[in-house]
Amino acid sequence: MCGIVAYIGQQQASPIIIKGLKRLEYRGYDSTGISLYDGTELHTIKTTGKVSDLEAKFQGHDPIQATIGIGHTRWATHGVPNDVNAHPQTSNSGDLVVVHNGIIENYASLKEELIQRGYTFSSDTDTEVLVNLIEDVQRKEKVKLGKAVQIALTQVVGAYAIVVFDNKKPNELVAARLGSPLAIGVGEGEFFVASDATPFIEYTKNVIYLEEEHLAIIRCDRDISIRKITSDKVIKPYIEELQMSLENIQKGGYDHFMLKEIFEQPQAIRDTLRGRLLSNEGVITLSSLREHENKFLKARRILIVACGTSWHAGLVAEYLLEKFTRIPVEVEYASEFRYRDPIIFSDDIIIAISQSGETADTLAAINIAKERGAFVFGVCNVVGSSISRLTDAGCYTHAGPEIGVASTKAFTTQITVLSLLALRLGMVKGTLSRSEYQQHLVELESIPDKVSEILKQERLIKEVASSFKDANNCIYLGRGYNFPVALEGALKLKEISYIHAEGYPAAEMKHGPIALIDEQMPVVVIATKKGHYDKVVSNISEIKSRKGRIIAIVSEGDVRVKELADYCIEIPESLECFTPILTTIPLQLLSYYIAVQRGCNVDQPRNLAKSVTVE
Repeated sequence: MCGIVAYIGQQQASPIIIKGLKRLEYRGYDSTGISLYDGTELHTIKTTGKVSDLEAKFQGHDPIQATIGIGHTRWATHGVPNDVNAHPQTSNSGDLVVVHNGIIENYASLKEELIQRGYTFSSDTDTEVLVNLIEDVQRKEKVKLGKAVQIALTQVVGAYAIVVFDNKKPNELVAARLGSPLAIGVGEGEFFVASDATPFIEYTKNVIYLEEEHLAIIRCDRDISIRKITSDKVIKPYIEELQMSLENIQKGGYDHFMLKEIFEQPQAIRDTLRGRLLSNEGVITLSSLREHENKFLKARRILIVACGTSWHAGLVAEYLLEKFTRIPVEVEYASEFRYRDPIIFSDDIIIAISQSGETADTLAAINIAKERGAFVFGVCNVVGSSISRLTDAGCYTHAGPEIGVASTKAFTTQITVLSLLALRLGMVKGTLSRSEYQQHLVELESIPDKVSEILKQERLIKEVASSFKDANNCIYLGRGYNFPVALEGALKLKEISYIHAEGYPAAEMKHGPIALIDEQMPVVVIATKKGHYDKVVSNISEIKSRKGRIIAIVSEGDVRVKELADYCIEIPESLECFTPILTTIPLQLLSYYIAVQRGCNVDQPRNLAKSVTVE
């Protein structure tokens, strides 16, 4: 949500920043802007719309020679999307510019104080308040930019990632974060600052992930200086090597990142299993779990906190963990958990799931859990993310960069990691027999190949999509392990095609949703032979008798459902607990092709951001 790119060095800043903003488009935004300092004058260009609109507007100006600059893609919070509210925001003097991700909660009271001191405001943003607050501190305290930013941020309530430039300090950028990520790329005589590492991946492999409440003063003529916002103590930066490559974040010949990421799932699942699952030896190795297994085995209960697609993965994990470990599990929306004064015991285990590792509500839930003495285990995809640093232990999914806003490989790799966790705990606890354990290991190892088989049905699924692209509503039904998949399938359709869709347990159809069934209503039913097959077949018969149009996800070789459904998509046979990884694949492709055929922007659906880093 929102994106920051900044550069200071010897190269021309504008092409680096523009390219970087394009890399961050997946985060979701509605306006964009750039500020460049040419050694004499500060040039700021902003526009509503896409980075391509900014690029066109930029090219309409005389060439700007600048080796320092900041850029931004804004997702509106305070103030409607327009050119004035776009970032960068400028101070009253015109000397300071700032780009900001997050929300300043006490901006109204700060704004009132600044108005009383003679400041004026042209935008509706909380960010313009922040940049003028920094300028006010500079004037009153007679301090340098870094110290002014530090003092100003101690007066701020909220979340932020910011980069500040002062044209009176033309060789310096100041960056700070609290609750919103910032990465600093370290090159030879140059630095890059961005919301994640994708904007500078071809320039350097060295990165500093700025910690919570840390501030960085960045100058090319000296080492980067980092300190706590609340302290003047200098902190030695920890420089990591980037694990991603430029190839990872390019489309690779696919029309959209989402389609590429759907087809990357067999390899992503293999990468998640690699080094952790040795089925021929009957071994699951989760190094981060090893020293904490007793905490899990003695846990009163497991609480899973997540949002969106990760919450659906958590629901699947509830089935897995209760089945294999017999430990009670509750799954909570992190956004609700943080506000309802939850009961947390010191012998509870909290599992926090997030693709990005930066989801604001999930981070807040982790903080609550830790304050109350619970052990927190993280499952995320992004190395060095806030969740990976804040949790007591955890597992990476190794899905690789996921650029499409609609999560696909994040979901299947999260379930893969959670399956490993549940199986390992079940074996150690003795609630899963050795023979069952071995059977599940062998089957889990075969899942990537089975996903590959399902992807071969792309053409069939594309044809099915053409029959339903004009629908206004859709119902998804599943039972047991596949109820969460019904929810996830409905979410995918909503996210990228803008068709209203709802997921239900199939048995709940008669408790209300059946009233919606008619010849205009598509119903997607997950009807594999595992689990409650006969009951789902009865549900399908009831839909058919009311003229509902049925798309069924069935086990290979199914006969009964094929006689009832309008369309059937087959998946290979598998153990019931692993079917969610398989059944979700055709639903991802179905949503994708419906969205494409409706002319929707698949990778950047309206109003959505990849990572929700503000409330």
